Amino acid sequence: MNILKKPLITEKLNMLSERREQYGFIVDRKASKDEIKSAIEKLYNVEIDWLNTMVTPSKSKKNRKTGQVTGRTNIYKKAIFKLKEGHKIDFFESL
Repeated sequence: MNILKKPLITEKLNMLSERREQYGFIVDRKASKDEIKSAIEKLYNVEIDWLNTMVTPSKSKKNRKTGQVTGRTNIYKKAIFKLKEGHKIDFFESL
């Protein structure tokens, strides 16, 4: 089971990663906090201070011109975590 799907790269998390060493990932919905924590620590060789998870609900999509509902967004789970001091993750290191 692949627990970590992709990193969350948004303006807010970019600001938090620079100032407070906080990062985010989209993760498998069935994964527990312990599984997520161990996967991140193994992959990036860092230590995690705390970890929060949340499941984002599905929302309806509407066509702007007609106002009709055309579908729904995906449900996904995201993990926000803080690293202990002295640790850092650089997602753009290999570019």
